[in-house]
Amino acid sequence: MEVLQYSLRRLASGIPLLLGVTFISFLLMVYFGPDQTYQLLGKNPTAEQIAEIRAQLGYDQPFLVRYADYLREVATLDFGNSNSTGELVTDLLGRTIPVSLMLILPGFVLGNLLALLLALLAAHYRSRWPDKGIMAFSVTGMSISYLIVIIAFQVIFSSSSGLGWFPVRGWNVHSFAEYLEYVTVPTLATVFVALGYNTRFYRSVIVEELNRDHVRTARAFGVPPAKLLYRNVLKNCLIPIITRVVFTIPLIVISGALLVETYFGIPGVGKVTFDAITTGDQPVLKAVVGLTAVLFVLAQLLTDILYRAVDPRVSLS
Repeated sequence: MEVLQYSLRRLASGIPLLLGVTFISFLLMVYFGPDQTYQLLGKNPTAEQIAEIRAQLGYDQPFLVRYADYLREVATLDFGNSNSTGELVTDLLGRTIPVSLMLILPGFVLGNLLALLLALLAAHYRSRWPDKGIMAFSVTGMSISYLIVIIAFQVIFSSSSGLGWFPVRGWNVHSFAEYLEYVTVPTLATVFVALGYNTRFYRSVIVEELNRDHVRTARAFGVPPAKLLYRNVLKNCLIPIITRVVFTIPLIVISGALLVETYFGIPGVGKVTFDAITTGDQPVLKAVVGLTAVLFVLAQLLTDILYRAVDPRVSLS
């Protein structure tokens, strides 16, 4: 009951955030965005055709009316039809979001788990060669562009000039074996880049915890290193780790998938978003921005609940 009441309060407190994000995005993307009248009509339209299209697009309505319609679309998940394909936006997102999740989830999970293990190892051997080697690898991963990593991994593992083990492009998945074929190279590229950022962050959090009094006391009493890292260090580092992991989820679903899907030609929500940006498909853009704002509010709620789960001292109030 306490969690339910807290969830309702947090959702209510997230309404100003939703209003702020949707207002700014609507102002920049829709109200001051490109006029699609002539893109839809073509050359030499009549005045009647122009007026009809502008009425269909809502351009003849006052700003507040158009913004209220956008809020209604976000609340009801009814964004109309895509201007580019004519498909219902909800059907489009319902078809592409699962593809993006299947594509990004392995790299997201592996990137965080491997980074956490490497961070624990680096912190345990702080200032010695394992720590220096891991940090050198992390800096290398952070300094190379994500696009360069994607291209390099595709050349190495997919092209005829390299190993040629995996498909170069597309998403023809009908079985688990085919899924592994198509997801391996994007996952390897994602993990390579994510390891750098995640490992450095997790290491800094763990090293800070290692310097606390209770850890030094446990070490003085002869607590084994593995038990010390797990019980006295890792458990107390979960708050910042949870924050980083959960608040990364909305970003990787959209922006993380956008580059990978566009380059590999994978029909996920990232590629749909890229196509909508290039074509000015406002119904799709409004849906993606609105749903991303909702994801951030839900991520904030989930983070606070997980805080309480890992640390009973945290109060849901």
